[in-house]
Amino acid sequence: MGTIVVIGGGELIDLETLEMDREVVKLTQKVNPKALFIPTASSDAPGYCDTFNKVYGEILGCETSHLLLVSQTYTHEEIAELIISADLIYVGGGNTRKMLEIWKNTGVDDLLKEAYNSGTILAGLSAGSICWFEYGHSDSEAFDDQGNWQYIKLEAMGILPGIHCPHYNEDIRVEDFSRMVKDGGLLGIAVDNNCAIIYKDNEYKVMSTREEAKAYRVMDSEQGVVVTQIEEHPSYRPLHEVYGGGDQ
Repeated sequence: MGTIVVIGGGELIDLETLEMDREVVKLTQKVNPKALFIPTASSDAPGYCDTFNKVYGEILGCETSHLLLVSQTYTHEEIAELIISADLIYVGGGNTRKMLEIWKNTGVDDLLKEAYNSGTILAGLSAGSICWFEYGHSDSEAFDDQGNWQYIKLEAMGILPGIHCPHYNEDIRVEDFSRMVKDGGLLGIAVDNNCAIIYKDNEYKVMSTREEAKAYRVMDSEQGVVVTQIEEHPSYRPLHEVYGGGDQ
């Protein structure tokens, strides 16, 4: 297994996730790692790219580059070179469904799986956290219909097991995610804004930049849907504690 940092939410531009971003860089074990930003979900928003350059480049000392799949055209070889040469890859937030469709059409999904297996640090926020799981609790319909929309169960890349809900402490996500997990046969992994779970080989660690920001396992049972906090520990813990029955 490799390393994925799942960030539930928070404003990159306001440095709300800086502690977690610093950990992403530290995980590369390099002084000036090559950091690739993939902002597909935001349609390659220029301001988002500028923010990434500021945080990961100016503040955290990375050599930054961007893969702009919406606004630019690349050969498959050019895409592969950008992904393979990166020490860390950060995926931004936005329209998850649109992003995954573009990735599939361009082969980026397979290249990201190869990067994961080769030891590249993967990270992301919101859409950039959903994408790594089997399924995600997604607001992608809101981008198509600003009025009447619902959260959807979206099939993602399947590197990490279960169904993931970012921004768990926003809107009606707590109730709606329980509805989605019920009878679904999948363990739910829910993460608040300003909180992250680091998946590293067969271990995990929870990080948060606010005391009230937490991560949870959401599981269907004979007694109904049970929500349990995934405790924050100073060191890594065995991943089976999350997927095999809770914290020990």
